[in-house]
Amino acid sequence: MSGKTATLNCRVNPDAKQQAEKILSEMGISMSTAIDMYLKQINLVGGIPFPITIPNTRSYEADSMSTSEIHAAIQEGIDDAESGRVKDAASVFAKFRESHS
Repeated sequence: MSGKTATLNCRVNPDAKQQAEKILSEMGISMSTAIDMYLKQINLVGGIPFPITIPNTRSYEADSMSTSEIHAAIQEGIDDAESGRVKDAASVFAKFRESHS
């Protein structure tokens, strides 16, 4: 490992930063070390080292579900769509980009 360092300047959500600093402090890890660990993991795995998902979603393993469970899951999705309990992907990603710029 080289003894050299590089400076990284970025804008982040102040609440998220404060919460992360508190957790990292309890772990005895500095923000700089945590970011360095994150960057090394990106290099090791060739991408983001964790799944990126939209909160409050469910994943289904259709192979392990019975026909009635599959039908119930489909009906739940139809009911959600009909009652307006849905978000279109474009607006979700736009909001994400807005909050992370």
